[in-house]
Amino acid sequence: MTALLHVNDLSIGFGKDAPVVDRVSFSVNAGETLALVGESGSGKTLTCRSVLRVLPEAAQLRGGSVQFASQGQTVDLMNLPEKAMRAIRGDRISMIFQEPMRSLSPLHRLGNQVAEVLWLHRNMGRAEAKRVVLEEFREVGFANPEQVWNSYPFEMSGGMRQRAMIAMAMVAKPDLLIADEPTTALDVTTQAQVLGLIRTLQADTGMAVILVTHDLGVVANMAQHVVVMHKGRVMERGLARDILRAPAHPYTAKLFAAAPTIPKVAAPARPSNDQDIILSLKDVSKTYTMRAAGWRKPVAVPACQHIDLQLARGKTLAIVGESGSGKTTCARIAIGAEPPDTGGEVLFRPATGAPPLPVHTMTGTERSAFQRQAQMVFQDPYSSLSPRMRVQEALTEPMEIHGIGSAGDRRDKAAEMLRWVGLSPDMLRRFPHAFSGGQRQRLSIARALTLDPKLLICDEPTSALDVSVQEQILSLLEDIRERANLSYLFISHDLAVVARIADEVAVMRRGVIVEQAAPDTLFYNPQHPYTRALIAAQPEPDISRPIDLDLVAKGAGSPALWPESFRFTGDNPPALREMEPGHMVRCHA
Repeated sequence: MTALLHVNDLSIGFGKDAPVVDRVSFSVNAGETLALVGESGSGKTLTCRSVLRVLPEAAQLRGGSVQFASQGQTVDLMNLPEKAMRAIRGDRISMIFQEPMRSLSPLHRLGNQVAEVLWLHRNMGRAEAKRVVLEEFREVGFANPEQVWNSYPFEMSGGMRQRAMIAMAMVAKPDLLIADEPTTALDVTTQAQVLGLIRTLQADTGMAVILVTHDLGVVANMAQHVVVMHKGRVMERGLARDILRAPAHPYTAKLFAAAPTIPKVAAPARPSNDQDIILSLKDVSKTYTMRAAGWRKPVAVPACQHIDLQLARGKTLAIVGESGSGKTTCARIAIGAEPPDTGGEVLFRPATGAPPLPVHTMTGTERSAFQRQAQMVFQDPYSSLSPRMRVQEALTEPMEIHGIGSAGDRRDKAAEMLRWVGLSPDMLRRFPHAFSGGQRQRLSIARALTLDPKLLICDEPTSALDVSVQEQILSLLEDIRERANLSYLFISHDLAVVARIADEVAVMRRGVIVEQAAPDTLFYNPQHPYTRALIAAQPEPDISRPIDLDLVAKGAGSPALWPESFRFTGDNPPALREMEPGHMVRCHA
């Protein structure tokens, strides 16, 4: 069988340095999925971008060829005229990029951006293109496709922007789909549905897929062949079932050992003083008003409704749920960046036995003190650090703002925080672009720690990291929590991460908490159909245990189709009830 795509001895470099992609070769056939696996910086993305000839300007193609079987003939994409390449790019070969905010135009509505593929390559009229795009939006999990059509990228969460990117890549039904970490920013239920959608499209059209991922569970569920890369070279290649069952190369085995999974046996709970509450959210709701087209009235969109949460001092409270469920909104309200709707209240206790402080009605002096004691680690380590500030400036800036110490004291504190997060003080003079994604996330954590906070709010701090770096960051967070007696409000869609780090878990869906319990209860005795769907959708690096898409679809689908005790219609969910001590479930009495 002639391969749909054959990459042979591909080498890419920058300047006079050694090649960052060094003699890489692989093939993918129609209807098959090839997974490119490896850590950040291994050359996976550059390899894939070379297929579409969208390499950075400074990159040098130093050798190799990329053969593509197109319309009955094989062409070398490296030597194809640009006009012919434009006809292939986006039509015959599509790519889902890892960072949707950088790949989508902030000036155009999402519907128009996705439909542009059909206007350019299919000569489709606007009405027909809109119909096809709205159907694709439904397929990738958007509950309100019409609203998404009229929205701009900045009005969507990170996961929702990634869904739009997936829709854009798949709407033209390409021969080859290159998916660069396509599900990194997605919750596990949407990830399972999108993977199922890709498999269905493969079966219907014979589409081939090159899947760039660090999630070995995704590899086990999707790939027939695997190529493992490290520092620009291929370490191991072969059938997925062989490599997943018995990796031959030590680097592959190391990757597998670092892969997070939900443990089969519950971890013992850490002792807790439930009376010492550092943060309370009481009846917190948040409603946003979205602009409507033309003369129509603006639309009120509830982001979260009647949230009640308590975080014990020195513990970790995790909020999990799908993209758009209101997790980050809760975090922003908790840290005072967003005001809750009338009637909601956020209380912070700076010390054991201290009177609670209302976060959203503080005086200027109280707010300044609160901002020292509560810090946030953001999801994207690339955009949370200024590219124009050296590491030393980024780490000392919070102390300068709060008037802490002399310049020398602040520099010494910055060096100490770098040691805390496993980096060298010699790095203080560097700029953020000189660091990998995992190192930047460590810098973000170090910056948050410079003020000696008592509360750290972590918004998806490991979602953009490969498995080995993710393991390092989680170990780091656990170590810092014990050393500094920190309290964490931890936002995540990765249940394996949550099972490891959390003392209490709240599961959110469409703005409401549907189930809440300790991990040893929630993961081993889940009651709500949505929680069960989340657990079923968690991919495992075991080829014999595929995701149960039917179970995921039932739990993540319409509440009107849930079992009777959980079922509801409209915006009137049942109350949150205590099923057993410490185990709350939203259900009818």
